[in-house]
Amino acid sequence: MKNDAEQQQLNEQLKVAQKNEITEYLIYSKLAGAIADKHNAEVLQRIADDERRHHDFWSRYTKVVVRPKRLVIWFYYWVSRILGITFGIKLMERGEEQAQINYALITRHIPEAKSIVEDEHSHEQQLIAMIEEERLNYVGSVVLGLNDALVELTGALAGFTFALQNTRLIALAGLITGIAASFSMAASEYLSTKSEGRVERALKSSIYTGVAYIATVVLLILPYMLIANYFVCLALTLSIAMLIIFVFNFYISVAKDYVFRRRFLEMAGLSLGVAVLTFAIGYVIRRTLGIEV
Repeated sequence: MKNDAEQQQLNEQLKVAQKNEITEYLIYSKLAGAIADKHNAEVLQRIADDERRHHDFWSRYTKVVVRPKRLVIWFYYWVSRILGITFGIKLMERGEEQAQINYALITRHIPEAKSIVEDEHSHEQQLIAMIEEERLNYVGSVVLGLNDALVELTGALAGFTFALQNTRLIALAGLITGIAASFSMAASEYLSTKSEGRVERALKSSIYTGVAYIATVVLLILPYMLIANYFVCLALTLSIAMLIIFVFNFYISVAKDYVFRRRFLEMAGLSLGVAVLTFAIGYVIRRTLGIEV
């Protein structure tokens, strides 16, 4: 027997679950109708249909019509369009896992709801895994470009900072170094991918690597083009490097189900370690050669 307090709690939980389902149904449906890829659209529509069935199941018990979360729909729709469908919907599923829904209470009083809960945790994940996105197929190339640019350029800029002590010269040297290295990395990625027999992917892999490298170079050098104090510039550059590492690893941890902490610490440690080492080398070279710029 359910007491009044438990019945009220159950009703509230059912309404929350119902609202979540109709919200996610509209998100998936909106995405399915907006993308050109037929395969991905079909997968998204299948997930949307599941969400609609779940909503209808809960509504049989709540006997009410709930309004979807319009702001949530807008947010996840545009996150998915801008940053990728896989990232957007996996981020949404993470939010759903953290939602305060007491499924133990629901299934205790509505045993048939167990299949709905299992569907949420298995079938939808299987469907999400079927989504194909080009950008995720080239994550390795992006990692190569980002990681190499972060390690090489943070180190180079740290060395230039103490050796040159002039923000304009540091920016110039950094740009020349970064652009030359980006072309070199893109060419190396092209030849490496082609040598593995993946000729059709070689050009795109090199483009992803080169673009990631150049974008990172521009962001890291930006402080030296805007601020006169070279030590402030170095601090800002290292901060930007940490931000890039954080954002990229968060993206990958969500989209590819990787462990965020380990990958973040690894990339951050490499970049900062090389920066400290080359800063020391710049100091030694300046002192040894007695160069004044």
